[in-house]
Order: sequence, then structure tokens, then C-alpha cells
Amino acid sequence: MNKYSEIFVSSFSEYWDYLLSEVFWDFTYKPWIENWFYGLILISVSIWVLELVSPWRKKQKAIRRDFWLDGFYMFFNVFLFSLIAFNAIGNIGVQLFNDFLAAFGIENIVALHIETLPTWSQLLVLLLVADFSGWWIHRLLHRVPFLWEFHKLHHSVKEMGFAAHLRFHWMETIVYRTLQYIPLAIIGFGLDDFFVVHMFMLLIGHLNHANIKLNYGPLKYIFNNPTMHLYHHAKKVPNRYGVNFGLTLSLWDYIFKTDYIPEESGDVELGFDGDDEFPENFTDQVIYPVRSKRRTKSP
Repeated sequence: MNKYSEIFVSSFSEYWDYLLSEVFWDFTYKPWIENWFYGLILISVSIWVLELVSPWRKKQKAIRRDFWLDGFYMFFNVFLFSLIAFNAIGNIGVQLFNDFLAAFGIENIVALHIETLPTWSQLLVLLLVADFSGWWIHRLLHRVPFLWEFHKLHHSVKEMGFAAHLRFHWMETIVYRTLQYIPLAIIGFGLDDFFVVHMFMLLIGHLNHANIKLNYGPLKYIFNNPTMHLYHHAKKVPNRYGVNFGLTLSLWDYIFKTDYIPEESGDVELGFDGDDEFPENFTDQVIYPVRSKRRTKSP
């Protein structure tokens, strides 16, 4: 068995052991405070309670349209997809990249050794680099027709709620992780570094999609928020490719003039042109991009 085969096989068992440790609260891999599984549940339940106590759109039901489907997407995209394929593919990809560098005598591409900075500075740099690269990738998902076919799944949400945050096609995980790997590697971060930043981004992402209205005051020019992101999902936008691409931070949209908030009633039709033909079940949704491509090519 060659090196890549060993990585492929071991990746499944390693991730399975890790997932079991998360579910059964085993501290072998990480301290209890860094438990992704229960962190996701805690944040989700907390924001759902906020939706129930103070909903922005009063007519929207507590168990909104596609509530359970979006809940499944949360756990599929965060945990199950890594177990099925992504962890193994990602580990092989990293090894191939390192072997490619080694062929040219390069051990790594770390250009900025920020590990000497205070922890808060490292966290800030990680947030800025991850979010800025994510902003550009998000724009690509809207501008490149091939990628947009996958991203349509996220925009097929017709009623916004916290769980819509993680309703996306598994291909997006591959796109984001692949394109974010190099900028993060340059500053010496792995994709799994700093639990606190990832949980903060998860929290903001859940809030952005939640049926609650939050007044951030002047901080709205820094952090993305439910009002701003609602218009990212609006069916009618003022240009061809969309607006408000920020993930955690809104400042990139204000800097690059892609911000758009015409009003704040929350009464906005969501979706995209032709979404009435978009499938409603998980299996058909994940194979939609391939079927859609065939339809496009057919006369």
C-alpha cells in the first residue's frame, strides 16, 4: 500500500474516532471546551429560542418551511460529509501539495510567522484572512456559472431561519477549503486552527440567517447581520450577480461597494429566478447541478 492509499484509509478511521469523541464527550482529541458537536447544538438551540421569543417576521412559523431539511444539512455538512469523503480527500490533497513543494525543494509556504504575536492578534489575523478569502470565494460562487449551479441550493431557501446557514451543497466545502488553504498556509495556519474563531464565525452565520432583527449600531459596518444578509437572499437584487457577500464581516461589502439595504421591514421574497423548478428533497438537490447542466446543454 503506497503513501496515499495509507492516508486515504487511515483518514476514515481517524475521523470516525474523532466524531465518536465529539458525540460521547471524550477529551482524547480536544479539551471539552472545543467540542464542535455540542457547540453547534448549543448555538443552534440558543438562536432558535431567540427566534421563538422575538421573531422578526411575525407570520413565519416556529417550524418554518424546510426546518428539518435544513437541520439535516447542518449535521451532514459539518460532520457526515467529512466522514464519508472530505476528510480523506482533504488529507490526500494536502499531502500532494506538500509533495509538489518538496519537488522544488520547498518545505512549506509560510511567509509570515505570526505565532510570535499575542494570541488575540493571531485570532484577529485568522479571522480577517479567512473571512476576506471567503468573501471573494462567495463572489465567485455567484459569478461563475458552474459554481452558481451548486450555490443555488443555498439560495433555494424560501423562509429564513438559523439552520439555513448550513444548507449548502457539499461541493462548496471543497471549493472553500481548497481556495482558502493557501492564504491560510502562508501565514502559518491550518484550516482547523483556533476553535474560537470558527465558533464565532458559526455564531455570526447563524444570526445572519435567523428570523430575528438585531440593531448593531455602527458595528453594522463591520459585522454582517440578519438585515444585510436577508437582502443577499432576495429574489430581486439590483444587479446580475448579487449583493452583500460578507460571511462574518460586512466591511468588505462596504469597502468594495457591494452593500445593499434598501429597507428593513424583513418582508422580502427570497430565492432566485426559476427556483420554482428547484427540487425539494435532499437527494435531488445534491444531484441538481449535474441534471441542470444536462438541461442547459440540451436543445
